[in-house]
Amino acid sequence: MSRQYETVIGLEVHVELATKTKIFCGCSTAFGGAPNTHTCPVCTGMPGSLPVLNKQVVEYAMAVGLATNCQIHQYCKFDRKNYFYPDNPQNYQISQLYLPICHDGGIEIETAAGKKVIGIHEIHMEEDAGKLIHDEWEDCTLVDYNRSGVPLIEIVSEPDMRSAEEVIAYLDKLRLIVQYLGASDCKLQEGSMRADVNLSVREVGAEQFGTRTEMKNLNSFKAIARAIEGERARQIELIEEGRQVIQETRRWDDNKEYSYPMRSKEDAHDYRYFPDPDLVPVIISDEWLQAVKDRQPELRTEKLARYKKEFDIPDYDAEILTGSKHLADLFEETTELCGKPKKVSNWLMGETLRLLKEAGQEPEEITFSAAHLAKLIELLDAGTINQTVAKEVFEQIFREDIDPEQYVEAHGLKMVNDDNLLRTVVEQVIAANPQSVADYRGGKEKALGFLVGQTMKQMKGKANPGAVNKMLKELL
Repeated sequence: MSRQYETVIGLEVHVELATKTKIFCGCSTAFGGAPNTHTCPVCTGMPGSLPVLNKQVVEYAMAVGLATNCQIHQYCKFDRKNYFYPDNPQNYQISQLYLPICHDGGIEIETAAGKKVIGIHEIHMEEDAGKLIHDEWEDCTLVDYNRSGVPLIEIVSEPDMRSAEEVIAYLDKLRLIVQYLGASDCKLQEGSMRADVNLSVREVGAEQFGTRTEMKNLNSFKAIARAIEGERARQIELIEEGRQVIQETRRWDDNKEYSYPMRSKEDAHDYRYFPDPDLVPVIISDEWLQAVKDRQPELRTEKLARYKKEFDIPDYDAEILTGSKHLADLFEETTELCGKPKKVSNWLMGETLRLLKEAGQEPEEITFSAAHLAKLIELLDAGTINQTVAKEVFEQIFREDIDPEQYVEAHGLKMVNDDNLLRTVVEQVIAANPQSVADYRGGKEKALGFLVGQTMKQMKGKANPGAVNKMLKELL
C-alpha cells in the first residue's frame, strides 16, 4: 500500500501600506516615479542619516492586528536584520523580531470541511527594499531605490493550512480585511501584497513536520495554487526516492510551472538581529489603542450579514457586492441617493460586471460616480428613457462618467409618449407587413415580437416597448 502524505503550509504575507510617505522619512510612496526620484539620505542608507517613525504605519499595523484578533504589544521595538544585497543600501533592514507589534491572532475561513481558524503567529512592521532591474542588453544590473523604505507589515501565519484551497481562502479573507480597513489596495500583480509560501510534507499521522522550503515570486492566486501543487509533488517524489528535502528558498516560474533554488533558507540567527539603536521603543498608550479600536470600520463579514438583513437583494448578490470594498461602497452610496437597492444591485451585478469583464478590469478600477448611476435609475423609472436606451447611456457612464440627464437631452434619447404618433407608426408597420399580421392572427405569437421590433426601429428605439405591444394587440 502506497504511503499517504499531508501538506503543511504556513504563509508570510507582505502588505505594502497605503501611507503617502515612507516608514522612516518623508519621501513619497507613489507608484511609478522615474528611478531614484523618491529618495533621500535616509531611505538610501547614507551615513549619519537618522530614521523617524511614521505614526500612520503604527496605526495601520494596529488596525490590521485588531481585525485579525491579535494581541497588541503596547511596548514594541525595531530590530536590525543584517544582510548584504544591492537593493538594501544600509546592508540591514529595519524590522521587528523580538517584540513585534501584533501577536497570537487568527482568522476564520470557510473550507470544504466547514469553518477553520488559521492562526496568526505575529504581525510586524518593516521597511521594503529597493528594486533590481536586470538589463540583459547591457549585461548589467541597475538599482531603483524608490521602493526602499516603503512601509510594510508582514503577517506570519501558523503552519495551519493543508491545501492550496485553504491558502487561497485565507489570502482572500486577509486581502478583504486589509482593503476594508483602507490599509492597502492589496494588488498582487503590482506587488502591494506578496505571499511567500512555506511548505513541507509528512506522512499522514506523523507528529513531526517535514523539512520546509520557502517559495517566492508568487503574484497571483492562480500562481500560488500551482506553486503549492508543484512543490508538494516535488517533495513527495524526493521522499519516495529516499532523497532528502533541502531547507531552501525557491523561486517559482509560473510560465514553466517549475521552481528552482535561489539560496539556502536562513534562520533568524543568520541575520544577526539586534535592537535598532536609532529608534526608540514604540509605546502604545491605552488611549491610543482605544482610539484605533473606535475607528475600526465595518468589515466584510459584518457588512454581508447586514446586507442580507437590510436590503432586498439575493444572497448571491450580497456575496459579490461585499467581495469588493469599492463595489460595496458604490452600492451603498447609490442606494442612499435613489432608495432602490434591488435596482442598484441589478445594474452593478449585470451591466457593470459585464463591462468590467470585457475591459479586463477589477471592481476597484470602476471610475463612475454613485450620483450618475442613481440618476440613470431615476430616468428609467420615470419613463423618460426605456431599458434599451438606459443600457446605451450606462456604457457611457461606465467609460466616461457622463451625466445621464445631459447625455439623454443632448442625443435626443427621451422616450416618445405621444399616443397619436405611436398609433400612426403602428398602423404603418401593420400595413407594411401583411404576412406577419396574418401569422399573428393565425396563432403565431412570435410574429408580434417582429412587429414590435419594426415599430421600435421606426421610432428609433424611443418608444415604450410595453405601449407598442399593447397598441399592436388593440389594432390587430
